Amino acid sequence: MKVLITSTSFLLFSAIFLFQACSQSKDNTVAENHAATMHTPQPSSAMQPRRIPAYFKEPPDFKSLPLTLSPGQFGGRVRDAYQVAKEIPQTLAQLPCFCECDRSRGHKSLHNCYEDTHAVDCPICQDSALLAGELKKEGLSDSQVRDKLIARYIGN
Repeated sequence: MKVLITSTSFLLFSAIFLFQACSQSKDNTVAENHAATMHTPQPSSAMQPRRIPAYFKEPPDFKSLPLTLSPGQFGGRVRDAYQVAKEIPQTLAQLPCFCECDRSRGHKSLHNCYEDTHAVDCPICQDSALLAGELKKEGLSDSQVRDKLIARYIGN
């Protein structure tokens, strides 16, 4: 009698376990089928190669560049970045801005970020200008500065 009860309990437990496993498998299949009909979001930018935003390949005429805002309006790091923009505007015009403001604001280069207050709240704009200033002081050409900046943000 004990063997019969134990065997029956075992069979009952096995049946419940198999039922749950089958139900879960069916639920997963339904979820997978539903997911296949839904819009799949684009992979994150970390998975896609980053594009290189807009920039001038040749230095634009200095007189054609709009003035950047005065560095004296700002403090600290922001002031330093606007100072670089004031000192090397043609270099910044030849650099892409990786905050992708060319898409969101129609900017043509990193220089545009310093014509208004866009760079005040953008650490990417600030980092890019400050890096450009350091590299120019080391004697790098504008195209070398651009290559270093692209390598920093794209990883090439």
